[in-house]
Amino acid sequence: MNWKEIYTGKLVSAEEAIRNIHHNDNVVMSFGCSEPRGIVRAMCEHYADFHNVQISNMLLLGETPWIKDEYKGHFSFNCFFASGSNRAAISKGDADFTTCYFYEIPYVLRDVVKPRVTIMSVSPPDDNGFVSLGTNVDYIESTLDYCEVKIAQVNKYMPHSHGEALKHVSEFDFFVEIDEPLPEVPTVPITDVEKQIGKNCAELINDGDCIQLGIGGIPNAICEELKGKKNLGLHSEMVGDGVVDLIKSGVINNSKKNNHHRGKSLLGFAFGTRKLFDFMSNNPDIEMHPIEYINYPPVIAENDNMVSVNSCLQVDLQGQVVADTIGLTQFSGVGGQVDFVRGATMSKGGRSIIAMPSTAKNNTVSRIVPTITENSAITTNRNDVNYIVTEFGVAQLKGKTMKERARALIKIAHPDFREELGKVFEERFGEKVF
Repeated sequence: MNWKEIYTGKLVSAEEAIRNIHHNDNVVMSFGCSEPRGIVRAMCEHYADFHNVQISNMLLLGETPWIKDEYKGHFSFNCFFASGSNRAAISKGDADFTTCYFYEIPYVLRDVVKPRVTIMSVSPPDDNGFVSLGTNVDYIESTLDYCEVKIAQVNKYMPHSHGEALKHVSEFDFFVEIDEPLPEVPTVPITDVEKQIGKNCAELINDGDCIQLGIGGIPNAICEELKGKKNLGLHSEMVGDGVVDLIKSGVINNSKKNNHHRGKSLLGFAFGTRKLFDFMSNNPDIEMHPIEYINYPPVIAENDNMVSVNSCLQVDLQGQVVADTIGLTQFSGVGGQVDFVRGATMSKGGRSIIAMPSTAKNNTVSRIVPTITENSAITTNRNDVNYIVTEFGVAQLKGKTMKERARALIKIAHPDFREELGKVFEERFGEKVF
């Protein structure tokens, strides 16, 4: 059989595909811009046909349908990264949350969760019978190796990305053709605070460095400030639209990479708009790889002068970083922060940056605190932290004494809170802060 015959033989409706999901099954799905929303809708419409089916997923850009009251007993939800649509459900116990370093998620899924069914989004097949996982390779790629049932929503809007995103039609059991625009993460205007943070971060990035960035105002501000740099590399679990112009202009050209990915930008998934999707489609200079590779610290460390940039919610005067919880409330997830902090630290000439606004809630709450909020989980421990950046400057903590750490952090706190933090310093160390 040629690939067209294979593909046609596996082409079914969404209703036919989901009949292969059994009671008590564990089902894993791709997430974010790659969420297979057409198949999700079919499952929700026929929820009464399912009993005790667990859905495992990561960050959802829209609603979380699995937590609706009417679906209890039919679907349950296991989340690896909380979002606005499911935080309350997690807090109430109506949804489960699994905490895990990002690079380990594929192994946790395979060895602990053990899904029988995987559902993902792919591009239409090319002339050689290869579909592409498009925006998301992350943890979903490896599920093709062990899941018993493999279902793909084929969507013409999915970019045909390269690297390990390319999969032959023979690797799937069912294809469901549903064309619909992908969920997008729009670029938001950069605030003055984010702009200054971007400048402070950019001063720590040199020509020839290899960078990891996330999404949002601060990464976008950093991208703006990097336009004058030269010969940067890109090795990142995810990116947004901000990197497109840097690659087009040649600022990011990966010419200084010292591993076998010289000349290539490496990503695990993309969180952006059509601008990013169109740029990465059929672009051989951008390679998508599984997250167990992209985020594995020793692999990250193969890039000399690796610079990671991540954000957080709170830092205490010891340098402990809280990025995914507020007390007992699960706000987001660990994601790849620790993976890249450690990978960058292991890199020859590498640096890790944690960047954040100095305050929250309209300048009424300091993000630099004497002690972290009770019951909050430490995301990145004090021994891993290198640079902390706010709009007020840079605190370099690696190798510093506890007094030096506290002083450096108080210097970059918002002025409205420095006196209060200084009093804590005096009580703790028995001397003036400055």
